[in-house]
Amino acid sequence: MSGLALRNLHVRFGKTDLLRGIDLDVAPGETLVLFGPSGCGKTVLLRAIAGLEPAARAQVSVDGVAVSAKGPDARGVGMAFQNFALYPHMSARENIASPLHARRLPAAEIESRVAAVADLLRISHVLGHAPKELSNGQKQRTALARALVGRPKVLLLDDPLRNVDAKLRYEMRLELPRLLRAAGAATIYVSQDYREAMALGDRVAILLDGQIAQLAPPQDIYDRPASLPVARMFGDPPINLLPCRPTEAGSMARVTVAGLQIDLPGLAGAAGQECRLGLRPEAIAVHRERQSGAAAADLLAATPLHERLVLLLRAASGEEIVASVLGEAPAPGSTVWLTADASHALLFDTASGARIDPPAIVRERAA
Repeated sequence: MSGLALRNLHVRFGKTDLLRGIDLDVAPGETLVLFGPSGCGKTVLLRAIAGLEPAARAQVSVDGVAVSAKGPDARGVGMAFQNFALYPHMSARENIASPLHARRLPAAEIESRVAAVADLLRISHVLGHAPKELSNGQKQRTALARALVGRPKVLLLDDPLRNVDAKLRYEMRLELPRLLRAAGAATIYVSQDYREAMALGDRVAILLDGQIAQLAPPQDIYDRPASLPVARMFGDPPINLLPCRPTEAGSMARVTVAGLQIDLPGLAGAAGQECRLGLRPEAIAVHRERQSGAAAADLLAATPLHERLVLLLRAASGEEIVASVLGEAPAPGSTVWLTADASHALLFDTASGARIDPPAIVRERAA
């Protein structure tokens, strides 16, 4: 296939299997965000694709050509690191041109390519500057230009916005999709920030415990996380995960948590199991007056987060719940009334951590 194909990646350090049997496909022009906690092996995975990780064992193909036996310079892969990794004794222009000089391209072609990528990244005015004279944003763009200038078929970006300030990070989240589409490479972008994953990824691969825990478009992962660990990772404020034991109500599972009764269609088979009910904070509505079917709760605290308010609540039954709402909050200590959008409720098996789906969805996924 065209783009990147990674098959059966294993990385072992001593007696520890860091990565186990990972398969990934990334199409030309697609951005796959590799998301996971610190130390889970994201950078090692990129290094394995680039041919920089001696401990890696895998089959790597670029545009249908096996490159596993080739060195890093022959794989058609460009890489940008989170610490920029610019040569301090070279100007920005020389840093960008360095991979082209290594390939001994004609001077005129090198100049043309450097000028084109600098214009694309809007750093033409600092090409003569040394790295120490550049802002972090300019360093980040210079490192990205160096990765792009060779017109790689595969682009590996190792958390490139981690060391820039919040304003630039926000701006680049808006700008990077345009740049990556223009590059046309199969891109893997490493991040530990779920908002970045949501903004940049055509798909997101969640890396946990040495394996891909879920691979899907970002909104699918947010709306339907495959497991409790994935649900906890994706979201700020985090998802509410409330212990429950569903009862059967016809073809539905009926769950009662924090005074709320929620019916889940098609999940009658989960009756009697130890489960966790997942409710995103924005799926919980907070009312000042009693509502039909609502549950009473005390408002413990409120804090702004972007355009919303995050509320910490304690239900009459003792459970603490986080809600995310628009508008003004009542004063802390007030009694409020909660309702939940059952269409956004998720059910997880406590023992395995897996999301429980209706049988029809399970059969469809298996087919």
